[in-house]
Amino acid sequence: MVFSSPVFLFIFLTSVYILYRIIPTVKAKNILLLVLSIAFYTYGEPKAIVLMIISIIMNYVFGLSMKETNKSRKTVLVISIASNLLMLGIFKYAGFGAEMLDRLPFLSMSIPNIALPIGISFYTFQAMSYVIDAYKEPKYIQKSLYRLALYITFFPQLVAGPIVKYYDFADQIDNRKNTPEKTAQGIRRFITGLSKKLLIANTMAVTADFVYGLETEKLTFPLAWLGAVSYMLQIYFDFSGYSDMAIGLGSMFGFDFRENFNYPYISGSMQEFWRRWHISVSTWFKEYLYIPLGGNRKGKVRTAFNKLFVFFCTGLWHGASLNFIVWGLINGAFMMIESYKIINTEKWFRPFRYIYTLLVTVTAFVFFRADNISSACRFIGKMFSPSQNNAESTAMFIQQLTPMYIIMFVFACIFSMPVWQTAGRKITSEKILSAGEVCSYAVSLLLLIVCILTLSSASYNPFIYFRF
Repeated sequence: MVFSSPVFLFIFLTSVYILYRIIPTVKAKNILLLVLSIAFYTYGEPKAIVLMIISIIMNYVFGLSMKETNKSRKTVLVISIASNLLMLGIFKYAGFGAEMLDRLPFLSMSIPNIALPIGISFYTFQAMSYVIDAYKEPKYIQKSLYRLALYITFFPQLVAGPIVKYYDFADQIDNRKNTPEKTAQGIRRFITGLSKKLLIANTMAVTADFVYGLETEKLTFPLAWLGAVSYMLQIYFDFSGYSDMAIGLGSMFGFDFRENFNYPYISGSMQEFWRRWHISVSTWFKEYLYIPLGGNRKGKVRTAFNKLFVFFCTGLWHGASLNFIVWGLINGAFMMIESYKIINTEKWFRPFRYIYTLLVTVTAFVFFRADNISSACRFIGKMFSPSQNNAESTAMFIQQLTPMYIIMFVFACIFSMPVWQTAGRKITSEKILSAGEVCSYAVSLLLLIVCILTLSSASYNPFIYFRF
């Protein structure tokens, strides 16, 4: 079930919220959210629900074994991590692994066709977060199966994140405030995310899909850049839009989720970019992989290895494909180069910092979007080797610059920057701030109406991160 669908908006969410407000006790509310979160997942993945339930029960048992009195708790932790990774490996990477082995000259492998359960990367990492947090701090051991199940299955962040670490969620299970103000802010945040997805991301997707679908012979310098920039904007507004909706839904039910994006396209380095982009994943890998590997505490060579390995894993986490691995390694390589001051953007003229970061980002995202490595390389070749336009390519370029595309492109550029936050900080008048707050809710209502009208005519366009 997609957040940007009439079934979710007008049936599921409306029903859940009305029932949630009617039920008096927190425990009953939690059980309601658990039952309906499982129903939410079952609606889209009826067969895969069994796998998720196995994951919940398995990690619940592992968590109970994290008591300080258990002398084998470290062994159990290793087994739990291995079990979760094995489950993820079978359902997400078995086909990819077999395909890689089949390329070896002395092996012949049959490629298994295993359907990828929606959201398995997200809920597996959340389950691992629980067991690791319980190992570090036994106070986080959850004796209640339904409370742990609520953490793993909570529908706002179940299928496409953000990844909520257990220590951020644990205290909110039984202690959270659900005020009218918080609900109103949550609804507004949800509408913001819905607008990002339906109006900006989907518009950018049409152009990106068209350009990436062209044969190499028809691809020209301007078309390649149009497609690359469109996809860079699409993926940001697609996933930040989903994150906004998840955070907004959490607020409606009294939960506080951390921010997942912080205007990454205003970054002046790749290190800053990864402090702003997909924060829940980058912090997960930092806390649960990079730091345990030694971080930057064991010399330059080990630090370089740790960073490259973490970004190799980050790329692989995004998908079972060489494309994602290359994308991760590109980001890791520039992070490493910057940390050694081979590229020191702090000494650069400020606009050059932004241009450099955007160039690396947009180029790396070609590997994220292209069908394979060779296609990505050919695409990048077109981006950096100006070619002579012909009448056909010029016509195709102009054809993509529809009024809707141009308007949404302008909005995408504006909302990629903290324009309103910066303006708000400079306003000191309480009357102006109050009027602005009222106007923001009026704009949200207008956006909701536009989104509903868009839903009635738009074709199905799933969130990019559903594939992970």
